[in-house]
Order: sequence, then structure tokens, then C-alpha cells
Amino acid sequence: MIHPKFRRHLPLALSALVLAAICATGFAQDEAPAAAPVEEHSVIDMIVDGGPLIMAIWVAIVATSVTMVTFIIQNIMSLRKDKLAPPPLIAALEQNILAGNYQEAWETCKANDNYLANVLKAGLSRLGRGKDAVEAACAEHGLREATMLRTRNSYLSVIGVVSPMIGLLGTVIGMMGAFAVLAGSGISDPRALSGKIGEVLLATASGLFIAIPAFVSYYVFRNISQMVIVHADDIVNTLLLDIPYDELSGVQIGENFSAGGVNLGADAGVRKVSMALTTACPVCNGSVTPGVNPCPHCGATLDWQS
Repeated sequence: MIHPKFRRHLPLALSALVLAAICATGFAQDEAPAAAPVEEHSVIDMIVDGGPLIMAIWVAIVATSVTMVTFIIQNIMSLRKDKLAPPPLIAALEQNILAGNYQEAWETCKANDNYLANVLKAGLSRLGRGKDAVEAACAEHGLREATMLRTRNSYLSVIGVVSPMIGLLGTVIGMMGAFAVLAGSGISDPRALSGKIGEVLLATASGLFIAIPAFVSYYVFRNISQMVIVHADDIVNTLLLDIPYDELSGVQIGENFSAGGVNLGADAGVRKVSMALTTACPVCNGSVTPGVNPCPHCGATLDWQS
């Protein structure tokens, strides 16, 4: 118990002790040497100071980011309706098929390299085998073309998985360097330790910075590719809708063209031929004597003109 004589002087004594402590702290701060200025390190300095392994990891991160941007640009340019099924090509194929010029339609498809042309060319090449064969050929080549389109997009998913792993590898290597600094100097050199931790966080952030847009782009382009492929397939089905398959039995369309006795061409198979310029059938390219009608090879009706 505090004696009543000193109890009334207790607040004054406590105040004096607090004031003395504040003064002592102020003097200690004034006498302490000024801290050395903190050196700022750029990202390049941190990469160079990290050693060969860190530099290799950063080269991989940069290469992955460039590859991701390249695939994104390619998908933007290729996954479009007018690229898979160009309107001028659609108009030309409609005209040829409605006129019965199936060989010319096949040659038009051969001259173009896109989804519509490749799928329709496969279907026309089996025109003489019936509707089921044509639809099977279109489905088979449509699946092949769609797989090729989706393959480029699937690489974005791979990048989205790999880039965080590359960043994690940089994290592990950076933590090894941080623990090496901690083991060598303890906590007496916090700046070196914080620098190593900064390398760890930078590598991890870079991996995630690549993975996030890669995954978002993958899902966006996956949906876009599905829509444009369905659009092109609808056009193929529309072009093949009114073909008289039963009347074209035995016709061979393609490199080894053969009409098989079926009249092919515009105006119900009538082809205008000049006696002065040609002695070959414009349908099957077979040798024809001027004035002979129809063609003895394919049966096409020829309109000989002087």
C-alpha cells in the first residue's frame, strides 16, 4: 500500500517519468546516424542480378507472352464468317450449282482455300454416289477443318496453364536465393532479403498476367469458332439442298471428271462451241468432231456455232 503522504504526489511523479522518457527518445533519435538511402532497382537489374536461371525464366515468360499475342491476332483475323465463307465465293457456287455446272463448282472450290471451299469440294467429288455419300464426305471434312481451326485456339489454353508454372518456377528459385541471403547475413541486411522477395513476387505476377488474358481469349474464341463453323455448315447444306442426286448417279466430279452419260451444264446441258476455235467438248474435254451433237463421250448437248 502507498503511504497517504506520498499518494497525492503520485500523479506528478508519473508525469515527470513520462516527460523524461519522451526527452530521452528524442535525444536518441537526434544522435542516431541517418539511414543510408535505399537504392532503387529496375526490373532489368533484378533480372540480371538473379542469375542465369532467372534470366532463362524471363526469356520463357517473354516468349510465352509474344506467342499468346500472336495466336490472339491470328484468331481475330481467321475466325470470321467472311473468312470461312466469303460472300463472293458463295454467289459463284450458287450460280454454278443452280446451272448444273458441278465440275466448274468443284474447280472454283479447288481455287480457294477456306472452310466452305474445302468442305464443299469433298462433297462434290462424291456427287455420283448419292446423297448419303455426299453428306458423309461433307461431315468428315467439316470435322477436319473445324479441328484445324480449334487447334490454334487450344494453344491459348496451353499458354494459360504453362505461364503460371513458369512464374512458379521463378518463385521457387527466388525463394532459394532469399533463404540463401537470410542464411548468410540473417536479418541484418533486410534490403537484400526484400530484393529477393521482390524477384519472387515479380515472377509470379508475370505468369498470372499472361495466364489471365490467355484463358479469357481461349473461351471467347472457342465460342466464336463454334458460331462461324455452324454458319459455314449451314451454307454448305443450303448449296447441296436442291441437287438432283438420283439423276447424277455415276457422275464423277474432280480430277478425273466423267459425266457418265448425264448432261451437265447451263441451259439444260446445252454448251455453245465454236467450230473455228475448238474441237473439244467444254464439259469433258473429249475430242469432238465439229458438228457432232451430242458429245459422244459425256452426252452433253453442244450448240455448234460458226
